[in-house]
Amino acid sequence: MIDRLLLAAVSVLACVVSAPAARAEWPERPIRWIVPFGPGGANDLIARVAAEAVRKGLGQPIIIENRPGAGAVTGTAAVAKSAGDGYTFLIGASGVVTNSLLLKSIPYADSELVPVGMIAVAPSIIAVHPSIPASNMTEFVAWANAQGDKGINWATAGIGSTPHFVGEMIKEATGISLNIVPYRSGGESVTAVLSNSVPATSEASIVVLPQIQSGLLKPIATTYSKRISAYPSLPTTAEQGFPTIEIGHWAGLLAPRGTPQPIIDKMNAELQAALKTPEVTEKLSRSGIEPAGGSVADFAAFIARERKRLGDIAAKAKMGEP
Repeated sequence: MIDRLLLAAVSVLACVVSAPAARAEWPERPIRWIVPFGPGGANDLIARVAAEAVRKGLGQPIIIENRPGAGAVTGTAAVAKSAGDGYTFLIGASGVVTNSLLLKSIPYADSELVPVGMIAVAPSIIAVHPSIPASNMTEFVAWANAQGDKGINWATAGIGSTPHFVGEMIKEATGISLNIVPYRSGGESVTAVLSNSVPATSEASIVVLPQIQSGLLKPIATTYSKRISAYPSLPTTAEQGFPTIEIGHWAGLLAPRGTPQPIIDKMNAELQAALKTPEVTEKLSRSGIEPAGGSVADFAAFIARERKRLGDIAAKAKMGEP
């Protein structure tokens, strides 16, 4: 009898000792955050600032991997087709919502990516060349209407980009004639306005604030839901009577479908903790970027709302591929 009890005790002890080995704690090795844009932009900055803080909480390096190409499709597809093992994530932007609305064929399905958490928003700023006789939305609309049937040109970072949606929102809200002029990037579209080749555009705060502060561009409004912390004197479009012109350059974390929920929840918790630290808040805010945050459910609801809202705008404006 004693031998049997001793044997049972040894068996239980063996199970207890071996359990941690069988259930290794995540993460055991470095994690990749794939940014589907080149280095230096808003999403790249957001990713690097957030990753450094999250790394401290997880105790493993977070490697930022830039995979630009095809309007963010290349990097997004790479994550969508990755194993859902908790070691590959996407720094998603508006393309997560709009690519499937605008492109006839993309190499992944929306359902292959699952939300983890919102990180931050780089508010969009409507900006014009200093020679344009307008300093607010009312004056901008009056000036645009005065140009007659030819309308005004509006620079964007490409078909389906956030500035493109801003242009379509302006047309819908004001009735002005506005001609979309697509460039390959936000940098190129801003350069076009700086040279007065195109009179107006909108771009992320991190891109245009330096030119605004130096007097090279004139700000009209921010299309964000609130004023920008780094430039609080600039009113929102809603404050100026145009509440339907609202959008921002957001960045959020997504994972491949199949990633275990406990891993998603832990990553979200570490992300929220990081976004509340003064270091992260200060680094983002001084670049004109607003920390966001929120739960997994909050981010999922945001994506669903944006897909419906922007889908309606895209369909009405016929923004998709011909």
